[in-house]
Amino acid sequence: MRVLHVSWEYPPLVYGGLGHHVHALAEAQAAAGHDVAVVTQLADGAAADEVVNGVRVARAGVEPIRTGAGELLGWVAGLNRALARTGTALATPWRPDVVHAHDWVVADAARTLRDALEAPLVVTVHATEAGRHQGWLPGDLSRAIHRTEWRLVGDARRVVTSSDAMRREVLALFDAAPLRVAVVRPGLDVAAWRARPRDVTAVRARHRGEGPLLVTAARLEYEKGVHTLLEAVPRLRRRFPGLRLVVVGRGSQREVLEQQARTSRLSRAVDFTGWLDAHALAATLAAADLVVLPSVYEPFGLLALETAAQGTPIAVSRTGGLAETVVDGVTGRTFAPLDPRDLAQVVTQVLDDPRNASAMARAAFRRLGAEHDWSSAAERTVEVYADAVAERDSGARLPRRRFVARDGDLLAGIRGSA
Repeated sequence: MRVLHVSWEYPPLVYGGLGHHVHALAEAQAAAGHDVAVVTQLADGAAADEVVNGVRVARAGVEPIRTGAGELLGWVAGLNRALARTGTALATPWRPDVVHAHDWVVADAARTLRDALEAPLVVTVHATEAGRHQGWLPGDLSRAIHRTEWRLVGDARRVVTSSDAMRREVLALFDAAPLRVAVVRPGLDVAAWRARPRDVTAVRARHRGEGPLLVTAARLEYEKGVHTLLEAVPRLRRRFPGLRLVVVGRGSQREVLEQQARTSRLSRAVDFTGWLDAHALAATLAAADLVVLPSVYEPFGLLALETAAQGTPIAVSRTGGLAETVVDGVTGRTFAPLDPRDLAQVVTQVLDDPRNASAMARAAFRRLGAEHDWSSAAERTVEVYADAVAERDSGARLPRRRFVARDGDLLAGIRGSA
């Protein structure tokens, strides 16, 4: 199978989990013998066209990202034009069997390449704008993104999600045909994610105090719920004097969270590290007594797998893909999102019973190999491609759907039935 991935991030340029996901999937497909290329944006110091671990990576030069509300859509339009030009040039002597787009940011380029190369379009929805805002579309930018997502899903022969929760969300938001939406759970290269002991020792020396060490890692945005964890820390420090928290990540809410820590007199108890590369992140997760993921919205939660690879206990909010990835009382503990009291109670229970915490961490590690393997995910994704190609070859026409604007809480129905 000849596959062309279209992604706005790919190593060394990575903003979040999407870039890591596309990277691992593309390399696993190439390792399985498929002919794989990726079109993405150019990163500082990266080659414009190279082959890395069997994957051809063609990078389009674009101006630095602009994220202001009035600038983002203009930047996205320029990015898509550049990606479409680069993808078309890449495919002049080489025709992919399928174009695989990753999220709304590359929607226009993916459609252009689908039409120019006469290849069916497959889309992975990594997250949705409505989901990020708990079912609401708070402004013109959010509504524009939602319209783009609607059209992209409607144009796809097949749609891929990383969890059952995300599949339900796609069906509810975009009126997608159920038979065209498949769940493919991401994998993890456990060997690559195991931290080096000397790095773990260094992290503990840098961050650990006289009490337990908690770690959370995420894009610092509201939907990741770090503010809820900070609310719980004073209560936890009364129970565990000397407890410290390390917050890994970057995002628009960093200053707000740092101010929250100062207001709560936690400046000396909370360390904000900013973004860490894979080696440093693995060591930080391994150094923790407990990793806490307090997300409000989480389509999958790859960090739960990365934590399991270190053998570190974990506690997560019961939301989205996290609720599927972590089995409460078996591979970790779960708590209600946006509830600092429940979070503190669950964290206390884990820290008070280290033997049980270790047993759950071992169970999570064993589950990795059984359920989260990138070679299996790559094979399953290729099966989805084959379905898309077969449908195209059968002459079936995609239904033309008109976007219908909806106001209010777009996800209230699936939350009510969960």
